[in-house]
Amino acid sequence: MQDLPADRDALKALLDFHVEAGVDLALDETPHNRFAEPKPEPAQARGTAPQGQQALASSSPASSPPPRALPKAAAGAPDEVAGLAREQARHAQSLEELETILAGFEGCALKFSAKNLAFADGNPEGRVMLVGEAPGADEDRIGKPFMGRSGQLLDRMLATIGLDRSQVYVANIVPWRPPGNRTPTPQEIAICKPFIARQIELASPEFLICLGGPAAQNLLGLKDGILRTRGRWFTYKTEDGREIRALPTLHPAYLLRQPLQKRLGWRDFMALRRALDAKE
Repeated sequence: MQDLPADRDALKALLDFHVEAGVDLALDETPHNRFAEPKPEPAQARGTAPQGQQALASSSPASSPPPRALPKAAAGAPDEVAGLAREQARHAQSLEELETILAGFEGCALKFSAKNLAFADGNPEGRVMLVGEAPGADEDRIGKPFMGRSGQLLDRMLATIGLDRSQVYVANIVPWRPPGNRTPTPQEIAICKPFIARQIELASPEFLICLGGPAAQNLLGLKDGILRTRGRWFTYKTEDGREIRALPTLHPAYLLRQPLQKRLGWRDFMALRRALDAKE
């Protein structure tokens, strides 16, 4: 620590900020402005290197292979890729088959930056299905949704109403972690949405809990923010015409950042408990 400059507290705060933002990978030892115009190569670099230099370059262990190009499906127009996703999702006749199809789907570029597919967790025959937005670092490492701090809070919230993961089914709209825990783009959500729609259809829960604004807006077509829509019952319609009672609520990750709002989350889960009891 003694080698750090005098503003080491500021540097430590900056590192803490990047860790909280999900930055867990260094691309290079030195920073680069990747938005700057590329510098032209020297004339000698464009020509043929001396024979000795060629041999050294070919045998150097520091040389790295070119980055992997995305498949044509991932590089295609978003509408075309979303159409391909809808076609493949419709072919799935079971959740196991849907997971296999999704694991082989190459239309979403997030697949090539994520470590694992975080398809689902819990009991697909449960009466309740909870859907969030996208996996985080812990979910990406383990390959299941809601495995980190927000997942631990979700488990505690479920426990207050007498439920655990053996009784509920948990998934995300986007099953691959976006780099750095960034928000999925509208194109990425549009490509992945047919799969979560088919997943809900195959699981056929009695109650659908939308965790956070993005899940509520994309699954229920709501325009208002989550603080205006949480705690109210809506209807989710599957493509085959079934209707499922849906309840938007605050995402556990939001509750970790805003602890005073936990009381609203408890109220929503108590509303779910009352609905479950009423249908028993």
